[in-house]
Amino acid sequence: MKALNLYGIKDVRYEEVYNPVVEKENDVLIKVHTAGICGSDISRFGKIGSYNPGLTWGHEFSGTVVATGNGVTAVKRGDRVTACNCFPCFQCDYCKQGKYARCTDLQVLGGHKKGAFAEYILMPAENVLKLPELMDFDTASFIEPSSVVVHGMRQVDIKAGSSVAIVGCGTIGLLAVQWAKICGAGEVYAFDTDKEKLAIAEKTGATATFCVQDDDHLALFQQKSFNAGVDVVFESSGNAAGIASSLLLAAKGGSVVLLGIPYGDVALPRLNFEKIVRNELKVIGSWNSISAPFPGKEWQTSIHYLSTGQIDVAPLITKKIPLSDVPSVLPGLFNREEFFVKVLINVNEPS
Repeated sequence: MKALNLYGIKDVRYEEVYNPVVEKENDVLIKVHTAGICGSDISRFGKIGSYNPGLTWGHEFSGTVVATGNGVTAVKRGDRVTACNCFPCFQCDYCKQGKYARCTDLQVLGGHKKGAFAEYILMPAENVLKLPELMDFDTASFIEPSSVVVHGMRQVDIKAGSSVAIVGCGTIGLLAVQWAKICGAGEVYAFDTDKEKLAIAEKTGATATFCVQDDDHLALFQQKSFNAGVDVVFESSGNAAGIASSLLLAAKGGSVVLLGIPYGDVALPRLNFEKIVRNELKVIGSWNSISAPFPGKEWQTSIHYLSTGQIDVAPLITKKIPLSDVPSVLPGLFNREEFFVKVLINVNEPS
């Protein structure tokens, strides 16, 4: 079969690899139909390379079951599925408490195990989730990033009418705009450098948007929030400037949830850091998408709201490309040569 393997920084190859086969009782062999290119994939391509050079990468996907091990009962051949991309050890103290995101030996799809940028993928049955009949494969490929957002939302107490700010309007941030509304938020403010992304944020539910390249954006935000700030800030850019600025948006006693992954050192200006102390802010890290019972309510919750259309991913899909085109497309994505939010890969056409 064909797969995309990451060998090093800016070294991804479209090549022939062995087809995976069912060997264990809990194996599920899946024909991949749609895979999403995550922002972390783009950063890994351009900045840090692979944990395991030559490994097939990719972790957001949907497809169809083609074979199962003898012990698998929850899904069968022909079922439409996605799968959780995380593999806790289930043995460490955190796993025994059901805090799987804190697993001391957590492995991930495409980083430690062969990923979804391939025609077929082998997954353990406990990671596989069946899709509703009416959910299309493109929408289903957003279940993983949506689950990341839901995991973050569950770190804080958003009440009806809470005010929320979203910093960074990539896939995670734009999903967070919609999830904040579902969780009961009243005002949802979106921040980004890109006005096209902010337009999508407004389309998907943001009540006000701010381009951080405008010198007066903080003054305009303070005017909108009556100089009080917001109850909860979700930082999803992973950018050092975004992380620093998120501390300026929270109300006294508010919460700042860090979802974005920085790929460099983060230095905070003194005045921004002082906001944590003087305003008694709660700064919370949120990692991945899993909880107990594994893989967690984040996944079934995402499946429900995506399948009903209450989370609308259509505005986030920029384009779809074949698997063979990915090596030629990635440099342009990494260098931001064109506008995009989510690029989907058509791996196999559904039969």
